[in-house]
Amino acid sequence: MRTTLFAASLLALAITAPLAQAHQAGDIIVRAGAVTVDPHENSEDIWVGALGTKVGGSKATLDSDTQLGLNFAYMLTDHVGIELLAATPFSHNVGVKGMPGAFAGLNGKLGEIKHLPPTLSVVYYPLDGKSAFQPYVGAGINYTWFFDTELSSGAENKGFSGLDMQDSWGLAAQVGMDYMLTDNIMINAQLRYIDIETTGTTHYGGDKVKVDVDVDPWVYMVGLGYKF
Repeated sequence: MRTTLFAASLLALAITAPLAQAHQAGDIIVRAGAVTVDPHENSEDIWVGALGTKVGGSKATLDSDTQLGLNFAYMLTDHVGIELLAATPFSHNVGVKGMPGAFAGLNGKLGEIKHLPPTLSVVYYPLDGKSAFQPYVGAGINYTWFFDTELSSGAENKGFSGLDMQDSWGLAAQVGMDYMLTDNIMINAQLRYIDIETTGTTHYGGDKVKVDVDVDPWVYMVGLGYKF
């Protein structure tokens, strides 16, 4: 019954939405929802100090994570705004694969990292303010801060010690849409591509082990917004 009433309420709001006014210069927009960082990592071969060379075919891996996403935007004109993407910290498992021969035992989960990827963008809304549906595109810059890097107990038992990830600056691009349910409330969906490059470093048996990784995640967010 509650689900039916909720769906009916959304339908009623959607019917009245075309009368709602979209964004105008001076508007402040706050959005919140679920945001997923899905790495499409492209790792260089892992460099092992004991060998003094890169191990062919070896790679670093990262998994996805979903957190609370926050979006803050200010409309400079009726069509152009600036937007900041923020979120609660993302957590990713880091793994090693493709290590051959005597190093095969090093494959598997290496540890866990956390990061925050604040992204500042300029966004452009092409439609006029009478449209309840407001698609937009944007481009900007990202800073990814890695912290709380921890080795797994399994990796420590194998002889690894320490784990560090280098912070990253990179470009970001996005597409998105707002659909105005009322003059102030909207549904939002957005898709971003963020250029993140980092170097991971650990030690094995006293020797440095490092790898360069292009993380390059797709970032998905869906949620609700409120316009002041």
